[in-house]
Amino acid sequence: MFNNNRKSSPAAAAATSLVAKGTVVRGDVHFAGALHLEGRVEGAVLAEPGSGALFTLSEQGSVVGRIDVPNAMINGEVHGDIHVGERLELAAAARVEGDVHYRVLEMAAGARVNGKMMHQPEALKQLPRPEDAPSLAAAEA
Repeated sequence: MFNNNRKSSPAAAAATSLVAKGTVVRGDVHFAGALHLEGRVEGAVLAEPGSGALFTLSEQGSVVGRIDVPNAMINGEVHGDIHVGERLELAAAARVEGDVHYRVLEMAAGARVNGKMMHQPEALKQLPRPEDAPSLAAAEA
């Protein structure tokens, strides 16, 4: 499931933060880069917009609150909604109590979700306006 053959994301190149097993964070966690959670967060886990961040929840880790990140690997327990803008991986030990919003999903046998699974289509790409496009006359000259 956690395939190492993929190109590294911008998050992988950035600094990684670790919340160790036995640590409890009460309040929202904002991050960019990568966040690896082996402890517990009682609050929202929020990535900086446009950061390409990666959130990893280990089998021992848990979140009681909303997760809103571009990329996530979940193998622990979540009590709250998950919003993943790009890629979500639910490993075999993932246990989710809440709705899951995703664009790309990989889910291993054994992962459990008690809530709605909602695919989010890719954002619509806007065509250039006619005044912004080069004219045919200019292209032929």
